[in-house]
Amino acid sequence: MATSLETFGTLEYVLDKYSKIWCWKVTGKHAVEMISKLTPEAWYGENENEVIIADSTESLKNLKLLMDRYPLDILSKSIWQRKIVKTYAPKPILPPIKHKLKRAKTGEQFRGKLMNFQKEGLDFLLKSSGNALLADEMGLGKTVQTLSYVSTEKQTFPVLIVAPLVTLKNWEREIQKFVKKKSRNGRIIESEFPSITSIRTGKSKELPQSDVYIINYELLLKRSDDIEKAGIHTIVCDEVHNLRSKTTQKYKAIKKLAALPSVQYRIGLSGTPIYNRGSEIWPIIDILKPGLLGSFKEFCEYFCYVDDKGKAIVLENKRASLRNELQKHVMLRRKKSDVLKELKDKVRYKEVIAADTDFYLEELDKIWKKLESEQKQAQTEFSKSASYHRAIQSERQIAGLAKLPHVINFVKNIMEIEESVVVFCHHKVIHKLLNESLEEFSPVAIIGGQSDETRQDQIDKFQKGESKLMIAGIRAGNVGINLTRAKYVIFAELDWSPAIHRQAEDRLHRIGQKNTVFAYYLIGNGTLDDHVASILVDKSYEI
Repeated sequence: MATSLETFGTLEYVLDKYSKIWCWKVTGKHAVEMISKLTPEAWYGENENEVIIADSTESLKNLKLLMDRYPLDILSKSIWQRKIVKTYAPKPILPPIKHKLKRAKTGEQFRGKLMNFQKEGLDFLLKSSGNALLADEMGLGKTVQTLSYVSTEKQTFPVLIVAPLVTLKNWEREIQKFVKKKSRNGRIIESEFPSITSIRTGKSKELPQSDVYIINYELLLKRSDDIEKAGIHTIVCDEVHNLRSKTTQKYKAIKKLAALPSVQYRIGLSGTPIYNRGSEIWPIIDILKPGLLGSFKEFCEYFCYVDDKGKAIVLENKRASLRNELQKHVMLRRKKSDVLKELKDKVRYKEVIAADTDFYLEELDKIWKKLESEQKQAQTEFSKSASYHRAIQSERQIAGLAKLPHVINFVKNIMEIEESVVVFCHHKVIHKLLNESLEEFSPVAIIGGQSDETRQDQIDKFQKGESKLMIAGIRAGNVGINLTRAKYVIFAELDWSPAIHRQAEDRLHRIGQKNTVFAYYLIGNGTLDDHVASILVDKSYEI
């Protein structure tokens, strides 16, 4: 196997003395054998260990494939680099967006007042012709900027908003708050808001005529045929990182809807558009501006390498280039520190706390014995994989249980010095035990399965100061809510993705927060937490 310094021959750009055309000359026994198979039209040079290939896009691609297997000493480096960039660089389908952003004026249908940077966000959406990724950090008002755009741009209605289930009610409230009704003859009705149809069932039926349709990602596929008939002009994908995998049904459903002739505007919203791997941005851009990054194969060839698990990871030396390409043509990304000078910082602490290792190891032994038995009985690879994932989930839960008494003490200590605290956890059993053990503080709760009304009631009680402690599921309570009353957030359990943690932190660290936000990550010593924490550090280096 080749080392990083080992080469198997040379590559040189030469003028062939017989054909008088510019060619690539390859030397080296193994390299010559492989390139001769890839390019049958190649011809031998002065001996059998030297081959000549006419310069072309196809031959360049074959040479790149060859060098992935047999690295060569490149004698014409500047020419090679220039041609590689020319061959693989994405070819934008639209000219760059002019990034000298102005403070755009909102249309008469918009009800409300934008901050200066939000007016610049509106200007960006207008200049991008409504095909854009608004990737401002969470808490900067992506929702209101989007509503200002659909209220200002011409012929944006009907609008389809696709969002996580827990945020649908919030979208309804924001539309009613910021958008005025426009009658069929174009008259603005100050006292009314647009008609809204919230799609809450997967049962197919004709949709009523409406200005705005709201649906969650999970129902989208079941109702896509009905939505196709609604004559949608604008698609807004909230938390668009839900579409980061091009193999999912929800991605395919959105892709189909976004290609409808009636759809003119496609807007993606996400404070964390690139989740665990930089290559996850391609499916998102493929919906918002198809072709901007080329095909997935072209994108990977230029920007990525493939790891030993077959995952495409953006090359470290290509990250800045990719970010620049996105910001030039499709993405607006602002951080709070850039636009809200008065907003305080976030401070993170990694707190290693004690855990009941005897309990943890005893339960872990049971889990792996059960896994071993299930693996032997499994008939298919799918069954084996499912069994393994169940074991991992069980280990995560016992890691949470093993440190729980120390988590509770930590929360109580913080409650003694602070008015309002938010605690995030993952498992329902941990959520239940935290509620019971911290009952003296009359906590409010957010957890999966709550009705919209119950969820909002719990948020309101916390924000009004009726309760000083909120216990929230990290996946249920990390989007669509405002928890600026608190400045302390405690992670009783860890998620696999750093983006999930950032989203949860930014429920507190957003417009309206007047204090520094302190985030505590509680890591159970000697448990799975140690491993998860190390993974989070690795993933956080992704752009």
